[in-house]
Amino acid sequence: MTRAIARWGCFLPDLTRLASGSSTTNLPGLHIGEKTPNCKRGTEKDRREARDPMHQFQLDPRLAADTVEVATLGLCTVRLMKDRRWPWLILVPQRDGITELHDLTPLDQTTLTFETCMVAKALKGFAGADKINVGSLGNMVPMLHVHVIARRAGDPGWPGPVWGFGQAEPYGDEALATTRDGLAKSLHSER
Repeated sequence: MTRAIARWGCFLPDLTRLASGSSTTNLPGLHIGEKTPNCKRGTEKDRREARDPMHQFQLDPRLAADTVEVATLGLCTVRLMKDRRWPWLILVPQRDGITELHDLTPLDQTTLTFETCMVAKALKGFAGADKINVGSLGNMVPMLHVHVIARRAGDPGWPGPVWGFGQAEPYGDEALATTRDGLAKSLHSER
C-alpha cells in the first residue's frame, strides 16, 4: 500500500476533488503537475506538448468523417455519429498517441470515466432510451474512443449490438443540426 501511495499519491488531491463532485473545468491541465509540482505526471511527451501552445490534438480522419462535434468537455471531445438509426455519441480523449485506456494517466482514466457517465446520463434523457450501451473497441480506428449509444427495445438490431448491423443511415442536414444542438443542451444541463 505504501508503494502505491508513493507512486500515485500525487493524484490524491485531484482525485478527491473529482470524487467530491467538483467541476472538471480545470482537469485537463492537472495531469502535468500544476497543482503538485513535485509530482511527475504523464510522459515526457505529455509534458512537452503541454508546454507547447501551438500543439493541437489531431482527430483520426475516419472519426472526423463519420462524426460531427457536439461539445468539448474537460478531457474529451464529444461527437455525434452520422447514423440516425441510433442516437450514438463518441467520446475521444484529446491526447495524441493514445490507443488503450491504460495508456492514459490515472487522472485521465478517472476523468474519462466521469465524462462517459455524464454523457451517458445526458444521452439517456435526451433519447428516452431503455438502455445505454458503452464500449471501446478500436479495431477499425486505433485512436482511443468510447462509444455511448442509446438503445430502445425494437430499434434496428435490438437486442444485438449495433456494430455490423445493416448500413448507416445519414441524417438530413436539418435533422443533424437539430440533434446536435439538442444533445449539446442536454450535456450542458448535466455539467
